[in-house]
Amino acid sequence: MAKSGEEIEEAVVGSEIGCAVLGNDADLMTGEVDQIALSHGFFKIHQESTPESGSDNSTVVVPADIPVESRSLVQETAKAVYRALGCKGLARVDLFLTDDGEVVLNEVNTLPGMTSYSRYPRMMAAAGLPLAEVIDRIVSLALTGKAQ
Repeated sequence: MAKSGEEIEEAVVGSEIGCAVLGNDADLMTGEVDQIALSHGFFKIHQESTPESGSDNSTVVVPADIPVESRSLVQETAKAVYRALGCKGLARVDLFLTDDGEVVLNEVNTLPGMTSYSRYPRMMAAAGLPLAEVIDRIVSLALTGKAQ
């Protein structure tokens, strides 16, 4: 039983879905949606000693194995969350997609990884924007506040 002042969050049963967002204000683009496929247990982002080898209990699937309608809903929800929070430049919006197609916010990563094994650059590459171009756009956004 929770003590006074403590809260218990409701469990969300669904797949973890991520969406890379790039841009400022109304001029936003999203990467391809990814999905965390678990073999067992809770999601572990990677193995601490060799992060580039990935996780021992999950695989990141890009593009996510979800219906087209769900993909569009995830991308539009990610952009709405990004705008509502006043994000600028880039962020990875992580959500859950339930079996009945509901999208639930998990967290927003305002400084997502840019390594060879990071999710953000893989989502953008799957959408046709290679890492070098992502970095060029991020620098441009930082310097001018406008996308190229």
